[in-house]
Amino acid sequence: MIDLVSQLTHRKKGYTLEAPFYTDPEIFATDMDVIFGQHWIFVGVDVDVPQAGDVMLVKLGQTEIAIVRDDDEEIRAFHNVCRHRGARLVHEEKSTVGNLVCRYHSWVYDTTGQLIHAEHMGETFDKSCHGLKPVHVRSLEGLLFICLAENPPADYEEMERQMAPYLAPHNLREAKIAYEHDLIEQGNWKLTIENNRECYHCSANHPELTVPLFAYGFGFDPTELEPAEREHAENYAAMLNDNHRDWESQGLPSKEIDRLDEMVTSFRTERLPLAGAGESHTMDTKRACRKLMGSMTNAKAGALHFWTQPNSWHHFMGDHAVVFSVLPIDAEHSIVRTKWLVHKDAVEGVDYDLDNLINVWMATNAQDGELVGYCQDGVRGKGYVPGPYSPHTEMLVEKCTNWYVGRMLAHLARTRAVA
Repeated sequence: MIDLVSQLTHRKKGYTLEAPFYTDPEIFATDMDVIFGQHWIFVGVDVDVPQAGDVMLVKLGQTEIAIVRDDDEEIRAFHNVCRHRGARLVHEEKSTVGNLVCRYHSWVYDTTGQLIHAEHMGETFDKSCHGLKPVHVRSLEGLLFICLAENPPADYEEMERQMAPYLAPHNLREAKIAYEHDLIEQGNWKLTIENNRECYHCSANHPELTVPLFAYGFGFDPTELEPAEREHAENYAAMLNDNHRDWESQGLPSKEIDRLDEMVTSFRTERLPLAGAGESHTMDTKRACRKLMGSMTNAKAGALHFWTQPNSWHHFMGDHAVVFSVLPIDAEHSIVRTKWLVHKDAVEGVDYDLDNLINVWMATNAQDGELVGYCQDGVRGKGYVPGPYSPHTEMLVEKCTNWYVGRMLAHLARTRAVA
């Protein structure tokens, strides 16, 4: 039996976690209970369920959630479990229904989750007591978050207050999903997130992604720079300040907000300039879609980055958006779910070429999946010991890991206090 409190309390700051946190099924079960069971989890976008009656399934470990747009256009979420004898209710990843009907004994629920039909249950049976079990769901300017806890973290409102002005110009509710892709990574969910929270590895592993990205936007050791490199870094810093000033004058909030290790519902955002033509995450750095998103009027508006703990990162450009979620499968496997969004009126083959839209991140995801697999292979071995994060390029990984440790310890302390 692993003493989680001792392991977490004695974790060395600035270092990776001990191997069991990436491999042990018991710790994974605790992760699913504490991290994915008690916090706001990003699961999709409003336009995953664009019309009344549309349903989307999301799986977190062994728990399935049905996300439904009801007849009044409100998005609701329920545990995907019939209240009769526990049968799985919805079976397709996406579908459209009039009502939700259990295939086992034909109990029928409307799209608000109320039980409206159940045969042979007797005169004293009260249908109103057997509606679907609800799950908290919130939309942040078109980004869907759910929380399985009875009482979800209240600081979601603070994230919403700060982030809504950044996201609103891109107007995801007036977008459509041009493409979505699931990649199963051979690694623990924390390794996937650690990999995402740094670009130390980018120059050696992401030839496509480093075309639109500036190398100096993701950290560097100033003591290692040659004079020419130092000049480039200083020029980048000046350009960043100029861009932030110009974008904010256009009504595009851009300056960094970093709350990755300060809140229960933690997040980070910043609008960063893009290289080359400066328009999009494409191989030629030009816009991938002719129709701009939302109220955007400038294709050269950089890329707005938005990260949330514990499982998402997103990029919003003038012409399209790419949203990512990490959905744990088990201790050593995770799904990286990616969705590309364009303006709802954009026509494939006319306004955008699909390959051009998706190829940078399709390549990057595949490369990252391979790297995460390397790490998972390594942490299984007896030679693994926690290694140090770079203070110049992996400082956000440390914040992510420190947030995880803090949330786990807080929960375990509450559990001990109750016991």
